[in-house]
Amino acid sequence: MTTFTAAVAGASGYAGGEVLRLLSNHPNIQIGAVTAASSAGSRLGEHQPHLVGLADRIIEPTDASTLGGHDIVFLGLPHGESGKVAAALGDDVVVIDCGADHRLESAEDWVAFYGTEHAGTWPYGLPELVVDGARQRDQLEGVRRIAVPGCNVTAVTLGLQPAVEAGIIETTDLVAVLANGYSGAGKAAKPHLLASEALGSAVPYAVGGSHRHVPEIGQNLRKAGADEVTISFTPTLVPMARGILATSTARLRPGVDAARVREVYEAAYGQEPFVRLLPEGQWPTTAATLGSNTAHVQVTVDAAVGRLVAVSAIDNLVKGTAGGAVQSMNIALGLPETTGLPTDGVAP
Repeated sequence: MTTFTAAVAGASGYAGGEVLRLLSNHPNIQIGAVTAASSAGSRLGEHQPHLVGLADRIIEPTDASTLGGHDIVFLGLPHGESGKVAAALGDDVVVIDCGADHRLESAEDWVAFYGTEHAGTWPYGLPELVVDGARQRDQLEGVRRIAVPGCNVTAVTLGLQPAVEAGIIETTDLVAVLANGYSGAGKAAKPHLLASEALGSAVPYAVGGSHRHVPEIGQNLRKAGADEVTISFTPTLVPMARGILATSTARLRPGVDAARVREVYEAAYGQEPFVRLLPEGQWPTTAATLGSNTAHVQVTVDAAVGRLVAVSAIDNLVKGTAGGAVQSMNIALGLPETTGLPTDGVAP
């Protein structure tokens, strides 16, 4: 069995910790350096006590000398930090960016939504993404750089792209409203993330088109076949640690009925190992995806208003981040796509 060494930068954060959890059970991966910034010098177990087998590892500084020499490097760093770290690593290393630095193809969009210089565009790590009638997994084979999608982007894209590809909806009239777990906001201590503020409360954020995932959703749906994309996107923090429930709607094209919609989604996801189209009448829940790399999707038609309604649920830390990263890594390394990744959730 071929074994690869992997380093994880940002190991004390939520994304880095989830990458380590998945790699710990991956038969082809040997975990090497674990690195971070302010937590360097401390034990990993102080920050990730659930990672029992790695608890005594000492966190090292995040620099090229520490990360170099590995076959794979995962970057779970704050937005704007991955580009300069990746630039110091050689082309012989597979670098997987779990942050936003290399997702967008448009430098103009990057500057508008992130406000810094664009670090460049890498192959996009959403294997199920529709690209000109094919799938993005075909473009990940053998690559040395991978940009992992935003977690909200994954949920909305998987919910809408079959309808976009089939041409059964108007892509200039899209609405997506999401319920989001707090882990998506990261570990930074901020007043609005305190339990005393969050428990028993739901609060929208980045309202009115200001969320940084908006241009990335448009980028994906254009690849799936949309000429133009206009989307109203509103995420809402709800009192749960993990999960995204995305309800996305679109105006149906004339003559499209519920039976046709169902056929489109069955054809799109019938063979996908990590996307489950639920039986008719059963709706996705975030609890059912907890800890898994599986997205649950359901679709119906609101005939009274002529709109498609697609609901998708994912674990934002697995399918939305670390699981998508490992899935893409498997493809890049020539391993079976499903290796080391859980399809079943944890319940209750």
